[in-house]
Amino acid sequence: MDSIKTIEALGALAQNTRLDVFKLLVRHEPAGLPAGEIARRLDVPQNTMSSHLSILSRADLVTSRRDSRLIIYRANLATMNAMIAFLLEHCCSGNDCVPLANQVERLCP
Repeated sequence: MDSIKTIEALGALAQNTRLDVFKLLVRHEPAGLPAGEIARRLDVPQNTMSSHLSILSRADLVTSRRDSRLIIYRANLATMNAMIAFLLEHCCSGNDCVPLANQVERLCP
């Protein structure tokens, strides 16, 4: 991932509802959730949710697929992982990042 894509992804997540959407979708991997269910769970009007999902999609943080009449959204974990790797690429000035590695291992065993 490069600086521009990282900035786009971070910008998309720099809003409460969009961050909540992304976190919700991460918790529902790999099945994903329909757009209407996301809106209902987060108590956001569907037209507003559509805008948020569009922004997350443009930043490549979510993917969608049609399932009959529903659009199912999923978190794009590859983009999330690439963004985190980019941010940590030069972590700790090349020193061992044990505290950070321990935190990541604790969250993602």
